[in-house]
Amino acid sequence: MATSTSLPAPAQDTRFRVLGAISFSHFLNDMLQSLLVALYPLLKGNYHLSFAEIGLMTFTYQCTASLLQPLVGIYTDKKPQPYSLVFGMGSTLIGLLLLSSAGSFPLLLLAAALIGTGSSIFHPESSRVARMASGGRPGLAQSLFQVGGNAGSATGPLLAALIVIPLGQGSVAWFGLAALLAMWVLFRVGQWYAHQHRQAKKAAAIAMPDLSPARVKLTLALLLVLVFSKHFYLASITSYYTFYLIHHFHIGVQSAQLHLFLFLFAVAAGTVLGGPIGDAIGRKRVIGFSILGVAPLALALPHANLFWTAALSLPIGFILASAFPAILIYAQELLPGKVGMVSGMFFGFAFGIGGIGAAVLGQLADSHGIESVYLLCSFLPLLGIAAVALPDLHRKPGV
Repeated sequence: MATSTSLPAPAQDTRFRVLGAISFSHFLNDMLQSLLVALYPLLKGNYHLSFAEIGLMTFTYQCTASLLQPLVGIYTDKKPQPYSLVFGMGSTLIGLLLLSSAGSFPLLLLAAALIGTGSSIFHPESSRVARMASGGRPGLAQSLFQVGGNAGSATGPLLAALIVIPLGQGSVAWFGLAALLAMWVLFRVGQWYAHQHRQAKKAAAIAMPDLSPARVKLTLALLLVLVFSKHFYLASITSYYTFYLIHHFHIGVQSAQLHLFLFLFAVAAGTVLGGPIGDAIGRKRVIGFSILGVAPLALALPHANLFWTAALSLPIGFILASAFPAILIYAQELLPGKVGMVSGMFFGFAFGIGGIGAAVLGQLADSHGIESVYLLCSFLPLLGIAAVALPDLHRKPGV
C-alpha cells in the first residue's frame, strides 16, 4: 500500500495494494461483525432469549447500519473524510468489548448498535476507496473489496465455533486485537486516500446514462426490489440456519456453525465473480442470473435431507452472492458522481432489509416454527424476474 509520500496512480492503473488493504480491512470488519450472529445460540442460552429477542438484536444492528450509511455517503460525497474509517472501526471495537461483558439484554442491544454504527461508517467510504483504486475496472475492484467482507463473514462463525463457544462469551474481548489491527491498516489507507484527494486534478466530465429521470427512478426501484429479494432471503439463512439445522436435523451447535461457515464461504467465493463478469458481459445479465437462477435450488431447500441441505446451500450462496457487486456498480453507473450516496444507500438498504427480515422471521419462527421460515423464503428469488426490465448500461472497461 502506498504511503502519503507516494506519487498518485495513473488514471487506468489498478492499485492492487490499496485494494488488498481495503479488502483485508473488510475481512476483519465483517469477521468481527459476524461474531454477533454466530454467538446467537450461546447468547440465547446465557440470557434465555426468545427468537423474537434474537430478531430484535439483529434488527438493532442492521438498522443502525442501514439508517446511517446513506447519510455518511451523502456527507462524504461533498466532504471526503479519509480517516473516518479508523473512527468506524473504533466503534466496532467498543461494541465488541461491551458484547463480551454485557450483563443484560439492553446492553446486548447497545453492543449491537455500536457494531452497526461501525459498519455504517466503514462501507460507504471503503467502497469509495475501492472505486478510486479501480483503474477503470470498477466491477473487479468492487468484487475484490466485497470478497474480503464475505470471507470475513464466513470466518466469524468458524472462529465462534472453535474459540468462543468452548471458552465462553468473555473470549470475544480477544477479538479486539483484530479491530486494532484493522484500525492501523485503515489509517494507512487513509493516508493514501488523503494524498489522492490532495493531488487529484480537475475531474473529467461525467458521462450520464441516456435515460429520462423517470426511467432512472424506476430502475433504482427495480434494483431495490432485487436487493430486497437477495438480502431478505439471506437473512433467513445467516440468522436462523444454525437453529434450523439443530431443530430439524438434531445436530450439535458446533456442527451447525460449521455448516454456516461452508455456506458463507460459498458466498465469499461467489462474490469474486459478479464484478469482473459484469465488466465483461454487462451487469444486467449477471444480476438476472444470480437471483432468478437460484430460484429452483431455493425452492428445493426446505424439502431436502441434511446432506442435500448442505449440498444445495453451497451453490445457492455461490450464485446469489454474485448479484450485489454487479448491482452496486450498475447503480453507480446509473448515478455517476455520487459514489458515496449510492454505496451508502444500497449497503444501508441491504443491511436494513436484513434486519427487518431477521425480526419478521424471528416472530414467524416463534409462532409457526423454524421450518415455516425456510418454506416461505424459498419463493423470494422468484422476484429476480424484475431484472428483465433493467436497461442495459454496459460499457466496455476503460470507456
